[in-house]
Amino acid sequence: MIRAAVLPAVGAPLEITGIELPEPGPGQVRVRLAAAGVCHSDLSLSNGTMRVPVPAVLGHEGAGTVLSVGEGVTHVAPGDGVVLNWAPSCGSCPACARGEVWLCADALTGVGNVHAHRADDGSALHPGLSVAAFAEETVVAAGCVLPAPDGVPITDAALLGCAVLTGYGAVHHSAAVLPGESVAVFGVGGVGLAAIQAARIAGASTIVAVDVSPEKEALARAAGATEFVVASDTTAREIRALTGKQGVDAAVECVGRAVTIRAAWDSTRRGGRTTVVGIGGKDQQVSFNALELFHWGRTLSGCVYGNTDPAKDLPVLADHVRAGRLDLGVLITERTALDGIPAAFENMLAGKGGRALVVF
Repeated sequence: MIRAAVLPAVGAPLEITGIELPEPGPGQVRVRLAAAGVCHSDLSLSNGTMRVPVPAVLGHEGAGTVLSVGEGVTHVAPGDGVVLNWAPSCGSCPACARGEVWLCADALTGVGNVHAHRADDGSALHPGLSVAAFAEETVVAAGCVLPAPDGVPITDAALLGCAVLTGYGAVHHSAAVLPGESVAVFGVGGVGLAAIQAARIAGASTIVAVDVSPEKEALARAAGATEFVVASDTTAREIRALTGKQGVDAAVECVGRAVTIRAAWDSTRRGGRTTVVGIGGKDQQVSFNALELFHWGRTLSGCVYGNTDPAKDLPVLADHVRAGRLDLGVLITERTALDGIPAAFENMLAGKGGRALVVF
């Protein structure tokens, strides 16, 4: 029996309880978790913004060590360090055929998912976002594990599986930031801090961090922000003032709220790019008029998982870490245990801190 954080029902408090895992079958891998990041997507699943069958074990940003593998698994072996991949691509759908693996139609269908059971009553537990990382151990489909990069502490490597891939990809793949350009990042959480570092790595000349909390300024500047703006009704005006009244070349929105998306758009120069990374609810409606769409000539795009291919991008991120260009420690503002996840959710709701990391 192992311990896990179980979501019994949408909107209900997490329960730390014992669960039973099956041994890995063909094409499956059992992993002992070293660490799991607490992501805003986990909060969105728990409160119903995103759908998940319940009861469920949440958690999707993790890393650990392979305990055992099922028949047919050859790319990892017992004892190997691995990073969890919560959206493995199938390689054969139309999106994958186009090279857009982040839009894979089958990535989150649950094919090959392993259902754990509660130790007390035997009820089946759904693995949230395919990997169920809020547990001491998990059994996942082989496509959900990638070899952990050498030279990166396995606990910190957990962040590579979501926050860093997403933030880095939003800047390098979706917004395609070039050296000398200006960037605004809205939301200084785990993904936002990764995006700020990615903008610095890309050679951005001005990096404006925006957050509702003034206390986030130190975090933002440590990640590489050159300017910090406290979010308000005048955010766009302040950012334009910092960029010669032009606006930034690229804005990256990591919050998922209508008001923030609109502010990011308004902060972008004529012909600039606005990338929406944050996951918002259906009630978050954003309005534009036809004339402004024509006049400003801006691009507004969504961004899924940083538009990354984890298998290709993970080694790139590891090179940045080993070279000292990417500091994973800057993202982590709290290390906690399983029972600290509810408090981490509360901190996210209150806009406090960067990434909380559950260390097993």
